[in-house]
Amino acid sequence: MGLARTLTMSLSVSFIMSCSSPDPQPPKKTVFEPLLQSEERAREVQKTVDANTDATRKAVDTQERGDTPP
Repeated sequence: MGLARTLTMSLSVSFIMSCSSPDPQPPKKTVFEPLLQSEERAREVQKTVDANTDATRKAVDTQERGDTPP
């Protein structure tokens, strides 16, 4: 009876180990990936444009007040 119990136990453990999920895979690329990348680039460009606009606006304001440029 001991051999049957050991065999049953080892088979059940082997079955559970073989059915366990493998390591998680990285997500597959989708058809939207190029669109998301271009949107991210556009946001970065917009940040640069906004920063330049703020710098120009500050320079114009200082010139209008007659202050010396920074």
